[in-house]
Amino acid sequence: MILGFLLLALQAVSGSCGAEETQESEKPSFKTTLFQGIAEDWCNSLYNGFVPLISFAQGSEHQTHWVFQEQIDSLLPFYEFYTADMDADEGEPASFREILLAEAEEGTYREEETPLYINGSEEDGQSLEELLRAENEAAIQMRQSGEAGSFLPHTQQAQIDLAGLGSYQNLVQEFYTIDANTMAGSDQLNVERLLSEDMTVSREGDGPQILIYHTHSQEAFADSVPGDQGTSIVGVGDRLAEILRDRYGYNVLHHTAQYDTVRDDAYAEALPEIERLLEENPSIQVVIDLHRDSVAAETRLVMDLDGRPTARFMFFNGLSRTRKTGNIAYLYNENQNANLAFSFQMQLKAAEYYPGLTRKIYLKGYRYNMHLRPKSLLIELGAQNNTVEEAMNACDPLAHILDMVLSGQ
Repeated sequence: MILGFLLLALQAVSGSCGAEETQESEKPSFKTTLFQGIAEDWCNSLYNGFVPLISFAQGSEHQTHWVFQEQIDSLLPFYEFYTADMDADEGEPASFREILLAEAEEGTYREEETPLYINGSEEDGQSLEELLRAENEAAIQMRQSGEAGSFLPHTQQAQIDLAGLGSYQNLVQEFYTIDANTMAGSDQLNVERLLSEDMTVSREGDGPQILIYHTHSQEAFADSVPGDQGTSIVGVGDRLAEILRDRYGYNVLHHTAQYDTVRDDAYAEALPEIERLLEENPSIQVVIDLHRDSVAAETRLVMDLDGRPTARFMFFNGLSRTRKTGNIAYLYNENQNANLAFSFQMQLKAAEYYPGLTRKIYLKGYRYNMHLRPKSLLIELGAQNNTVEEAMNACDPLAHILDMVLSGQ
């Protein structure tokens, strides 16, 4: 009863949670806008605390009502982070079929390179550019001395300032790219919460602990041989599975079925088969959907790692909501917080041990079948203009990073 009156009071102050924006000619004063924003933030907090699934109980009409909050869209900057493109795309998908088509194109198509400062400031630490220069100089020396060729797992190269990442804005700027079609709040991107999730796995029993598959199995590289699956992303999956088995002792199931004969339907086609595999192999704790990204032709996702040309890679998460539709009820992901924690812990280890190897974690608006396990990763390894060698070489540090997270190092 008290909660109901409080919600009514807040709704009266703020208009309604998630209400439509005021017309340009009717914009309120700054003080009114600020007060309204605070009221809406409190209202959203109450919904989150007492009825956390309410935003997923939307009807197909997408009508806003004071009881059924359609989306959490706080006006305060410390809660929501938006990309530079503040206006929602008018052509953003809304129907189920349109969303499936948009989900099929999970590529980022752009590259961001905000410098990562290891100790939280330019004065106290090294920039990413300086670290990459040092790595490349070391690689040149190794080549000249004849030591290059084989991979040796790195010891820790950098110390990340976790205290500096306590700020939501700093965390996003250093670790994430948020697609213009979605939004992520401080309730999801919180460094303490992201680190609190236990990502270790048990290796007991005879069944596989890790599943690797490819929603888009036909993705190839610049010098892939047409018709030779071993030179496509599937071949890269073979290499990753081999390293995880032989070097780190995991039992890995590599599933190589094709689901992208019709690319638009790939995620829908893959879902029932992956569900079947997980039902038949309940020992699987980690699910990796391994992709190759699509980027602008002039972008080269490669670095010289210990004398080896190595494709850079990126961890990718879906948030099951868009700025236009709000939370998407039929793409609900009960494992989303764990998914976000998994990719963050992977990114953190990569930054500490292989600075510059990974791109920022990309957050987009759909689900990408990541709801099937808490420890689910979608990895974009290299891009269409990387070579097969560069992609294969990336499997060594990727497997090392994965082992460190899964073994709790």
